[in-house]
Amino acid sequence: METPSSAGGAFDVLVIGSGAAGLTAALALAEKVKVAVLAKGTLTGGSTAWAQGGIAAVLDAGDTFDEHIRDTMVAGAGLNRRETVEFVIERAPHAIQRLVELGVPFNMEGEALHLTREGGHSHRRIVHVADATGWAVQQALLQAAEAHPNITLLAGRSCIDLITGRHEQRYSGSGRVWGVYALNEETGRVESFTARATVMATGGAGRVYQFSTAPRGATGDGIAMAWRAGARVSNMEMMQFHPTCLYNLQVKNFLITEAVRGEGGHLINPRTGKRFMAFYDPERLELAPRDVVARAIDSEIKRFGLDCVHLDISHQPPEFVKSHFPNIYEKLIGLGIDMTREPIPVVPAQHYTCGGILVDLDGRTDLPGLYAAGECTESGLHGANRLASNSLLECLVFGEAAAADIMARWETFEAPPPVRVWDESRVTDSDEEVVIKQNWTEIRRFMWNYVGIVRTTKRLERAMHRIQMLNGEIEEYYRHFRVSTDLIELRNLLQSAELIVESALKRHESRGLHYTLDYPAADAEPMDTVLVP
Repeated sequence: METPSSAGGAFDVLVIGSGAAGLTAALALAEKVKVAVLAKGTLTGGSTAWAQGGIAAVLDAGDTFDEHIRDTMVAGAGLNRRETVEFVIERAPHAIQRLVELGVPFNMEGEALHLTREGGHSHRRIVHVADATGWAVQQALLQAAEAHPNITLLAGRSCIDLITGRHEQRYSGSGRVWGVYALNEETGRVESFTARATVMATGGAGRVYQFSTAPRGATGDGIAMAWRAGARVSNMEMMQFHPTCLYNLQVKNFLITEAVRGEGGHLINPRTGKRFMAFYDPERLELAPRDVVARAIDSEIKRFGLDCVHLDISHQPPEFVKSHFPNIYEKLIGLGIDMTREPIPVVPAQHYTCGGILVDLDGRTDLPGLYAAGECTESGLHGANRLASNSLLECLVFGEAAAADIMARWETFEAPPPVRVWDESRVTDSDEEVVIKQNWTEIRRFMWNYVGIVRTTKRLERAMHRIQMLNGEIEEYYRHFRVSTDLIELRNLLQSAELIVESALKRHESRGLHYTLDYPAADAEPMDTVLVP
């Protein structure tokens, strides 16, 4: 086995992404094989570290798997695959126990884990670490990975494309995945990483939108790479918009967790001074699923010409608010907002990519040698709308599932053949970086305006027209200049945008997160939107 160097390296298994899904897979695999984990930017730059709410799991005697399954299916508007929902939810207690063993300091209530409640859930079943669960999970997994002798962590690697049969020195033309080409962000050179199996765990495509709670690097890299290599993607039109992102001109993309509403927060129209969810979902009110709440807020903002609405939990005792939401409280105090005394200004923002690379219950994609887990996938768990706090759970369950299947099939995986090195003989350094910034801004703006919370066919067609124009421009730029992280992300961002719009145009109904004025009713039978390369 080669050691990692300026030329990359060969490993048993390659994991792309250092969040909950990637590190869970790496830790499970490292018991028997050598694993490399590649991360764009820092090892903690992904969405896992940003997750505030918690992890859904049936741990209370008054709760059942069947009720968690039902809540997930209701939120997903029936588009979920039931076998996946059962598979994930039944493995949730084990996933939580594994995190406890790794030292995640979950909030306790006496001898038991404290459980909170979030929108769409019929019971308190969210385990959490105050309002910073993701960061605690990220730190525990990363510390375990750093301590494991069979895991090599490589930050600062922007992955460009999967290495397949067409990149072999002796061209085979097969769709077999042998690894990835990645830009070393420090040296500026492209490295080749090869492995018997590759796990894609790169997160979502939230940054395709102008307003998003996703981290800067959520540019759909894994989805775009898998699509270009020949893997199917599914339900890309199902982009979840979180109802409550902080509205503040100083700070962008700061999420106000769903648990604020779960613990009694009220949504108020600042013009009327009254709660408004009774007009949209009189039974569930603020605890309705995210798609319902986001559309309600969007409607109030448009009807009354508002900049934002208010989320008010100031009727709860100050100590209760501070103890449940210490990080949000401190952040808002720094901005001059005391959530124990006054409402929080909020607006919807893109929050989660429910569609992605099509995978089975073992995390296998269409391409031999390629597995995927987490937000970059469409496993069938979320359907047309993700239930709150099911996302980290999916990462943990499918990270382990992918690792288990790889090890079960290990003897069938061949060693990678020699592959071609990255060819830079016909490119030069860019002299027009402004092109990248301009196109990045344009994509995010038209996606927000034309492919947002409420859609029409005409808006979608306008978005596709802009995508087709930009495709040629960005591809020409990509062919003539050396790659940079910004260029890699721009290429993937546009590819993700195209997949979202194409999927949205194919769905002639309104279901879950996809709401179109041209087809306001839901079809009798829910059907996945599957795109084939």
